Amino acid sequence: MKIITTMLAPKEYESKNESGNILNIDMYDAKEKDYFSPMESLLGALASCASVDLVEMIKKRRKELTDLKIETVGKRKEDHPRAFTEIELVFTLTSPDLEQQEAEKLVDLAADKYCSVAGTLNIKASHKVIIERD
Repeated sequence: MKIITTMLAPKEYESKNESGNILNIDMYDAKEKDYFSPMESLLGALASCASVDLVEMIKKRRKELTDLKIETVGKRKEDHPRAFTEIELVFTLTSPDLEQQEAEKLVDLAADKYCSVAGTLNIKASHKVIIERD
């Protein structure tokens, strides 16, 4: 796996993968921001990584999933390097037939065991599960 990152401006970067897909990143203040920051990208990567495995496991159990939303909140240290000290993922699954206990077990597996991004981090993210019915 290889990514090439190029500076577009002192606070703007473009990362391109081997397939040619582009991720734009900037480090501007919120009022001037057009793209994700590197740390925001990490939170998004964590949520999407866990979600891919979660959706596959739900499908294998022949359960219906009509929507999935993950709210990811990270708290960071004040001093440098400003690493995350806590990350919480709240998985909101919309399903007519998925039960709470089953969903929690699948989220645990997806987020803790199978997610490569989570396995790369120095902290363990906590997670909650909310089931909504159609």
